Amino acid sequence: MAAYGGEASGNALLRPGAVIFVTVGTQMPFDRLVRAVDEWSEASGVRDIVAQVGPGSYVPRHFPTFPFLDPAEFARVQDDCTLIVAHAGIGSVVSAQRLGKPIIIMARDHTRGEHRNGHQIAAIEEFADRPGVYVAADERAVMALLDRRETLQGGPIDDGRAPIEMVAELAAYLAAPPKVSAWRRAVRLVKG
Repeated sequence: MAAYGGEASGNALLRPGAVIFVTVGTQMPFDRLVRAVDEWSEASGVRDIVAQVGPGSYVPRHFPTFPFLDPAEFARVQDDCTLIVAHAGIGSVVSAQRLGKPIIIMARDHTRGEHRNGHQIAAIEEFADRPGVYVAADERAVMALLDRRETLQGGPIDDGRAPIEMVAELAAYLAAPPKVSAWRRAVRLVKG
């Protein structure tokens, strides 16, 4: 079995072809999400899971974990997986969409000390309508979505380029800036 490298919990290897990749980012622990996937793994018997768990303290019993992966390894694991389970970070969602992979997201809750503020809770509302993004309100919802994992579809592959309408509007703005403040103009562009 080939390994991606790094130190995994229990000396397990991060293996190519893992079906489910769990990632919680690198800044703060998100043990609640990792524990939910571990409990689901125990109940379902699915073990083809690997996780990047950051500085968390919970150690799953049913799949290998890595505190951190270097960017090349992280990209390789994302490329190899068929489903991503993640915190509601914009980077996680954008990466999944760039690859056309389905992603289950659960927001960190700042009132539980999982983040510094509530922006992820607010962000899941924005992500809820995106094709390929499956929002889980809590641990039970994560487990329910994992039970349906084979029916979850990725969204259309996003090549990272801005929509043509946004590019045209930005070009028009640069050619003749309106009298509206740059901040208000940027907010209008983002809101569409």
